[in-house]
Amino acid sequence: MKIIIAGAGDVGFHLAKLLAYEEHEIALIDLHEPTLALVAKQLDVVTIKGNSTSFETLEEAGVANADLLIAVTQHEESNIATCIIAKHLGAKKTIARVQNTEFLFRKDKLNLYDLGIDEVISPESLAAREIKRLLREVALTDSFDFENGKLSLVGVTIAEGSTFEGKSLRQVTQPETATFIIVAILRDNKTIIPNGSEVFHAGDHAYFIALPEGVDKVMALASTEKRTGLKRVMVLGGSKVGIHTAKRLSKKYKVKLVEKEKDKAFQLADQIPNVMVINGDCRDVELLEEEQLAETDAFIAVTGNSETNIISCLVAKEHNVKKTIALVENIDYIHLSQNIGVDTMINKKLIAANFIFRYIRKGDIINLTSIHGVDAEILEFVVKADSKITEDILKNLDLPDSVIIGGVIRKGEGLIPFGEFQFRPNDRAVILCKPESIQQVEAFFA
Repeated sequence: MKIIIAGAGDVGFHLAKLLAYEEHEIALIDLHEPTLALVAKQLDVVTIKGNSTSFETLEEAGVANADLLIAVTQHEESNIATCIIAKHLGAKKTIARVQNTEFLFRKDKLNLYDLGIDEVISPESLAAREIKRLLREVALTDSFDFENGKLSLVGVTIAEGSTFEGKSLRQVTQPETATFIIVAILRDNKTIIPNGSEVFHAGDHAYFIALPEGVDKVMALASTEKRTGLKRVMVLGGSKVGIHTAKRLSKKYKVKLVEKEKDKAFQLADQIPNVMVINGDCRDVELLEEEQLAETDAFIAVTGNSETNIISCLVAKEHNVKKTIALVENIDYIHLSQNIGVDTMINKKLIAANFIFRYIRKGDIINLTSIHGVDAEILEFVVKADSKITEDILKNLDLPDSVIIGGVIRKGEGLIPFGEFQFRPNDRAVILCKPESIQQVEAFFA
């Protein structure tokens, strides 16, 4: 596939990195020469210095033969113009990154598809959706449902003194009665694809594929605390992410939003009437205490300053807030969450890049998601009648070590597969694998 990416920032770079594993022909356009030089050192892609709205630049990138053009510069006007021009110059599909969510939700006024843009994405809106998903359960650092919850991917922190600590999966469950399986461990910033004998350590971020009843068991075995639900949420920062998040969460939770700028706070109070908007400095601990921080169940820091977000979440943890989420600009910070005490760190650019990657991978893969900070992808396939994966039982298939079959949905029922399991046509397989192994996995399901 020939893919052109306009914009070599975090979104463009991460996308190019994901796609480079798959041996696509990639051209990356950017105006900043040092950035392109850095990309060229790390990735096997063609780099082109120029303006992506220039006919000459797009033609140099081979737009006439491009299967896909993705415009993810920092300027939405440039992204929209790039996609429209590229479509008219021959690009088969186009994706534009935008900030104005009216392009997403007011298609009755203007549908950009009519202008030649196949998909519009907003990192801010995607981040808000991700935050809502992360609040599903206090004890979970991550969660993702397959087939309406027939299987779930859940992430938990292994607590000191919990049943899991110092034991392997084989010691706490039996294959015949297993309702969950370990698929990844994040330990000391390293991603471990474990086997059944891997021993859990206190502080590990562990990720499981579980049946509905298995989710409760995972949380019970990983934690030493009683489970409680979420009711009260505090959002720090009236940024675009903060506004989207408060709107989404106000339908289910009691939400307070803290905004520093007085005029903006009054505007937000009118814009989101179901949310209590507080004008004040989010760094003021006394203000947060006056607003009952200690009685808050979830604390979400989404100001424009990563350090403020992280420190605010740590202050919230000191006040016994059950769940904390910090928005960070630096992707490298995400790995720190398990070490410093913030439950989850998210990066809106990384979320956007992963969303676009899922869009590109539509086909045999019916679903694809990423785990925050983990160097692995979750894939979902439908098994074909003549797929290689059906030829033998699971333990006899020569799957790479960096691949784990996490679960199977068969005739609407979730199953946890072990060595004697054999796939059948129309099974839906949920798989975790390192990015470099995706093509090998695809070969088993082709």
